[in-house]
Amino acid sequence: MSSDPSTKWPAHGVEPLPWLQQVRGGTREDRMMRSVEAAIPPFIAELDYQPSLEEMVASEQALLAVAQADTDAEGHSAALSRFMIRSESAASSKIERIHATARDYAKAIAGNKGNTSATSMVAASRALHELINTVGRGHFEISYFISAHHVLMVDDPDEAHYAGHIRDMQNWIGGSDHSPRGALYVPPAPERVEALMDDLIAYLNRDDVPALVQASIGHAQFESIHAFTDGNGRIGRALVSAVLRRRGVTKNAVVPLASGLLARRDDYFAALDSYRLGDPAPLILLFAHSARAAATASRDTIARLEAMPEEWRQDLKPRAGSVAETLIDAFFNHPVMSVHEIDTATSGTSTSQAYRVIDRLVDAGFLEEITGRKKDRVWAASEVLAELDDLDHRIQRVMQAEQ
Repeated sequence: MSSDPSTKWPAHGVEPLPWLQQVRGGTREDRMMRSVEAAIPPFIAELDYQPSLEEMVASEQALLAVAQADTDAEGHSAALSRFMIRSESAASSKIERIHATARDYAKAIAGNKGNTSATSMVAASRALHELINTVGRGHFEISYFISAHHVLMVDDPDEAHYAGHIRDMQNWIGGSDHSPRGALYVPPAPERVEALMDDLIAYLNRDDVPALVQASIGHAQFESIHAFTDGNGRIGRALVSAVLRRRGVTKNAVVPLASGLLARRDDYFAALDSYRLGDPAPLILLFAHSARAAATASRDTIARLEAMPEEWRQDLKPRAGSVAETLIDAFFNHPVMSVHEIDTATSGTSTSQAYRVIDRLVDAGFLEEITGRKKDRVWAASEVLAELDDLDHRIQRVMQAEQ
């Protein structure tokens, strides 16, 4: 591998490809288009990028902040990990213009599919969980991306047919819906995708690259390849968390870096463009600043979430081993619970006794019923839902202040 510090990162190439509209639609210009210029990303598996002093300092500060947040989450990893994954996935979805309120998101977590945006957010959280868990401290494999993509898209009304399949057609970003006319970026021809993904995976499995540099460049390269027909952005941002987990930077939680990117959405897409021109620096710096802001804000959230069960106990004063104590612990671990889940958590207890406790928790303001129905009701921990939004807003405020 190259050790020349003057080595520059290669820019993407371009190749003309024939284009013929497969499904008639759009304007006459869409229908008459006959060629397209598609990108040719470089192979990167054996390339070394030499970060500047500014990038190195920013990356080290970010990794220290992430490690501190991850340590704070230790011992409460199951509940906090779920929360942080949901926070990251919600922000990642918002980058793609997929928006839903925390309440609708909670309903979707409980299985309500009435809001497609919220359902998509839940799918994104499951995909992130899938990719992190399969990679773990091991190695990336193409099957892990395919599995995560299947989880993300299998219930999508338009893309379910392509869920878990590497694309075999030309795609594009921006411009017309009916052709690559006016596209902001045209990914490589489908025939190039397999080799480029094999190369990317080899790069992601290296251990001699600084972790945040690897995550940033790996993300940018995945976005350039655009291996799937849809969902590439969310899978690509999940890749970042998976790199940090594989490299041992995180063990207990996911830092919602996507909230920082959401606050600087235009800068984020401009940094991806810079990467394609041969300059990874803007993206590495943006990722470093986002990771640090997210990790710092996450430490406050972790402290708040950890304190919640004890605050509930002080208010309700439940007896040891009582239904109230059981439900306090249950809602800390699963902030959104259906009737069935509550019955399971309080098995061996009369239904009426369990729901008297639920009513007490609602009256105290700790829980809220979020369906408005008399049957198949779902309750959510109000403070947890509020914290989900508050964490996102705090990260975004820090990132916007740094502009």
